[in-house]
Amino acid sequence: MHTRTRSLLAVVAAMLLSSVPSGAQERAGLMGDLIRDVDDVHRKLVALAREIPADKQGWRPSQGTRSVGEVLLHLASDNYLLPAFVGVKPDPATGIDPADFSTLTKYERRQIPRDSIIAELDRSFTHLRNAMLGVPDSRMDETVALFGQEMSVRRVMVLTTGHLHEHLGQMIAYARSNDIVPPWSRPAAGN
Repeated sequence: MHTRTRSLLAVVAAMLLSSVPSGAQERAGLMGDLIRDVDDVHRKLVALAREIPADKQGWRPSQGTRSVGEVLLHLASDNYLLPAFVGVKPDPATGIDPADFSTLTKYERRQIPRDSIIAELDRSFTHLRNAMLGVPDSRMDETVALFGQEMSVRRVMVLTTGHLHEHLGQMIAYARSNDIVPPWSRPAAGN
């Protein structure tokens, strides 16, 4: 391999490593993989939320479904709720009480401006990420109760990540129904 090629590969590798958040670099195994996945969904959801205009926050595809704003606040509420099942309490400022489901509904149905919704979503991802970083691998086989079901901490974390992907897909469909192309799906400039 030529020196120039090696140098180019070294630069690309350094760039890729620097783009991975430091917490995920510190974790190996399943939790490290899940954290990297959550970080990716976080970036995509916040970027997509910023693309959807404020006047579309109340848009819903049909009666009886969540609006754009409600989906985003639902994600935020669950980013606080789900870690509670493994012992990481929600931020008290949210008013979310894991023992009282009505507090989730109240949180999700607040009528707040678009930028406040995005800020809430962003903060909730920081909470979720910190919660995941704080769960040691030694607890992954520990059994906890989630909505009346016994499951491992590992399964709770996998379900949490899967839940995020479910709603990322929902938000992509909502955006495209409003002629909004997700930023990461747009052709690169000059192509």
